[in-house]
Amino acid sequence: MERIERIHALHRILSAARYPVTVQRLQEELECSRATVYRDLAYLRDYLMAPVVGNGEAGFRYDTSEGNRFELPGLWLSSEELHSLLAAQQLLVRSGGGVLSNALAPLQQRIEKLLDEHAGGRRVPVERVRVVPHRLRRLDEAAFRNVATAVLDRKQLVFDYRARSTDEKTRRHVSPQRLTHYRDNWYLDAWDHEREGLRSFAVDRIATGRVLDEPARDVPDDELDRQLASSYGIFSGTPKGWATIVFSPKAARWVADEHWHSQQQGRFLPDGRYELKVPYSTGRELLMDVMHYGSDAEIIDPPVLREQARALLALALSNYER
Repeated sequence: MERIERIHALHRILSAARYPVTVQRLQEELECSRATVYRDLAYLRDYLMAPVVGNGEAGFRYDTSEGNRFELPGLWLSSEELHSLLAAQQLLVRSGGGVLSNALAPLQQRIEKLLDEHAGGRRVPVERVRVVPHRLRRLDEAAFRNVATAVLDRKQLVFDYRARSTDEKTRRHVSPQRLTHYRDNWYLDAWDHEREGLRSFAVDRIATGRVLDEPARDVPDDELDRQLASSYGIFSGTPKGWATIVFSPKAARWVADEHWHSQQQGRFLPDGRYELKVPYSTGRELLMDVMHYGSDAEIIDPPVLREQARALLALALSNYER
């Protein structure tokens, strides 16, 4: 047991005890030596100001007049919890393209200090956790901070936006609803005041953002989920229909374990292939994912989506016929 865990366990034992607890029992409960028990009792009493009373003969307990009111000060986590928190912090930093590094650096330093104090100086090798971003886009740190501030402070936001599909630049006035991290990139879900509807914006395409003093319009969670999370992928909206994709036996065992959508339906066919059905609104992202599987995937339904896939494959093939 690390020291921080022993102190927490010791506090729990003394808080629950109606009678003095012997040193022998504390040794057994804390899995440590007699000398360590005395050191931990002294630390609890002298450093943390716990109302510890008693002696080595009769045992120890909390003073009944104060014990019910005493709580351990500060942040008390086990070494495993601290390791998990540090790993999560590292994951967020490394998957965020560096935009969060400065903001999260103080948190990392505090966690590392706690580990150093309570884990005997043992260093956590965070470099052993490797995060490899995939198709990560570069973010403007100032724009990201403005977006995050508007979302959390519930303020309206204005910004210039250049759409990825058309490269057209527009001025947008929105009420931010959610900041979404999807496939290694950040998106802003917001109510667009000019267009009077919900929209999703790629944060890497946002520039010159400015947080306004006006409070943001809050859209109910169920409405956000219905409009933005009811269809496949980030290009969501009210579903137009369901897409049916069939995967080869080779790809079936992988696809069966993949999460494409919260409402997806899947089943193995008698010949070993795998049939997947997902709701979709805009087919662009779904087509990209299906084509990722190449000849191991085939869109069966609806016919219009199947024809779009056929046309895209024909265009791709034409590049190799020159």
